[in-house]
Amino acid sequence: MAQLQTKTRGGRIADLFALALLAIITALVLMPIAFMVTASFMPAVDITRMPYRWIPRGIEWDNFYKAIAGNDGNFVFARNVLNSLLVAGTVSLTTVILSALTGYALAKFRFRLRTVVFMAIMMTMMIPFEVIMVPLYMVALNLNMQNTYAGLIVPFMVNAFGIFMMRQYLQTFPSDILDAARIDGQSEPGIFSKIVLVNSGPALASLAIVSFRQQWDNLLWPLMVVQDRRLKTIPTYIVSFAEEKFADEGAMMAVAFLASIPVVIMFILLSRYFVGGSSVYSASKE
Repeated sequence: MAQLQTKTRGGRIADLFALALLAIITALVLMPIAFMVTASFMPAVDITRMPYRWIPRGIEWDNFYKAIAGNDGNFVFARNVLNSLLVAGTVSLTTVILSALTGYALAKFRFRLRTVVFMAIMMTMMIPFEVIMVPLYMVALNLNMQNTYAGLIVPFMVNAFGIFMMRQYLQTFPSDILDAARIDGQSEPGIFSKIVLVNSGPALASLAIVSFRQQWDNLLWPLMVVQDRRLKTIPTYIVSFAEEKFADEGAMMAVAFLASIPVVIMFILLSRYFVGGSSVYSASKE
């Protein structure tokens, strides 16, 4: 009995230690975000003052006006947000569809050189983007994709990580269900759209969020391929805004705060797919 109480006390201490560690890590992760949010409502003089006041004395709405208007008052911020939504949304959609198709083929179909094809796709993950950046830019230039939405979207319509993720996820998909659908006369496109996609919500949602965030944060490629400010995306707007001579810290924090809202909204909309697995898997285990 004493040994059981000792073990129970030891387990409680371990739980408390784990909770304390998680709280510290969470605080460290959220601290920059909290700083960005609070600083966006402060005048620049309060942001640089030490010790830092985490609760603003008042709301500085002028920061958000400067963020939207820009330092030259051209109000191109809204157009750049729409550009980022279009590019990130299109890339996310094409990545999910093409990665699911390719991953399904590699996971559930037997054909020659299947392993070779998969390894060749995986090898592309080992090549840094900086290595292929200049050749990719030359291809886009020769195809007249400079200063176009196609130049921002086409090079990123599918990626090796998405294919790897969907292939690994669909390898555990019960093949008996697919065989039963074929016996019932269901076509392969029907099986993919009505069975595979419907029951791959967690993987599809995760891939959609990752792809959307990557393109929303993409800075290097838009800087190269787009010079027209009407076609620029949010990261390039933030860079140009920060480089302006008269930009203040409060306005820059407001720009960063506004730019993070779409990603947060997308995560909230898709987060419900993370908690529950596919009903197919739970049914197969029973």
